[in-house]
Amino acid sequence: MAPGLIVVGGGLAGSEAAWQAAQRGVRVLLYEMRPHRLTPAHTTGWLAEIICSNSLGSDELENASGLLKAELRFLGSLLMACADRTAVPAGKALAVDRELFARCVTEHLERHPNITIIREEVTEIPDAPCILATGPLTSDALAAAVQRLTGQEYLYFYDAISPIVAADSIDMSICFKGSRYGRGEEPDGDYINCPMTKEEYEAFVDALIHAETIPLRDFEREDRRFFEACLPIEVLARRGREALAYGPLRPTGLIDPRTGRQPYAVVQLRRDNRAGTMYSMVGFQTNLKWPEQRRVFRMIPGLQNAEFLRYGQMHRNTYINAPALLEPTMQFRGRPDLFFAGQITGAEGYVGNIATGLVAGVNAARLLQGRPPLTFPITTMIGALCDYLAHADPRDFQPMKANFGLLPPLERPPRDRRERALAYARRALADLERFWAAVGAERLGLAPEAL
Repeated sequence: MAPGLIVVGGGLAGSEAAWQAAQRGVRVLLYEMRPHRLTPAHTTGWLAEIICSNSLGSDELENASGLLKAELRFLGSLLMACADRTAVPAGKALAVDRELFARCVTEHLERHPNITIIREEVTEIPDAPCILATGPLTSDALAAAVQRLTGQEYLYFYDAISPIVAADSIDMSICFKGSRYGRGEEPDGDYINCPMTKEEYEAFVDALIHAETIPLRDFEREDRRFFEACLPIEVLARRGREALAYGPLRPTGLIDPRTGRQPYAVVQLRRDNRAGTMYSMVGFQTNLKWPEQRRVFRMIPGLQNAEFLRYGQMHRNTYINAPALLEPTMQFRGRPDLFFAGQITGAEGYVGNIATGLVAGVNAARLLQGRPPLTFPITTMIGALCDYLAHADPRDFQPMKANFGLLPPLERPPRDRRERALAYARRALADLERFWAAVGAERLGLAPEAL
């Protein structure tokens, strides 16, 4: 058995990294400070707890996120296997029952003979082979240690999570089920829609703009930057009165069966658990005070009696200036036995975080076994994302999620957008298979029956 590896952080990236290394015969000590010390956003001690949306994005190959999922499945990702196992209906997206998903990941890591889970906070960077995957809510002590190591200032942006409402508190005499353009695969659709007239929309926007938000702490007021993909809805509303109607509340492709017409605006609710008892408010990340959320969001038609199972909140996200610090293998420059993975690298999105965890776990195992680390082909989505993190301009580095713009151009790109995306995907999967065969690596995942 190979010498030991320390993984700090039991989120999506750390869990995947620990699994990949352990599957390759490495002894892994996985440190997670929860539940003894919770973050401002986590509520449980489960590993791989999801705290924002329960959707992992599109599962179609013509979508960059779908391609990345396909690559991770090919490579034997534990977290993708657990996500597939605990999926809930969400049209052509992959959404999970958060509790079942976290339980599935936790149970497999707890049972692995090469993994020991230690429920303690790590305050210093271990002087041993290590993967730091502490995520966007890295504790102050460890963040200070990383800052001392890097010799650089941290970059901050602010992330917000959406409220969840009880399904039986939604007024279905007003709301209706259905996906935009009828894309839902379930008979009743996978989303509940709350239709708004122009007057209802304008009253809602007025209330939202003037609602009270949670006061920011001193350091937050000094450096208040929001990541565009998770923008608080009240911030978006202040950009213009029609910003929501053309953004998360756009009614395109939805017809209100009561009127036979397209509403002026629509608030969508997405199923959040397999039983269909919880629905999250799509695009409603917020930093409003909780009483204000109850008051303002109950102005939405159909939610006048909504029971909020979780209120939205905003929290600090922390990430390093990866292009100045990391190799595409996720190794720290100047210390090859130290790896970073997950959102702390600037990888954005659940699936991107899982991908960097897989790369770090595979390469840490190879390092401990005396083999060279792998740099994935940039024609693959996993390779292109890691290449971006390592080689973007460090002077203006921002988090990045999987997208086809990261991939090298096709020699003869089809004119049709969907066909072009599928051509990227086919090339990526073919190149990944050839690369994996050439390096003689194994896909050490789980058979479906093992779940």
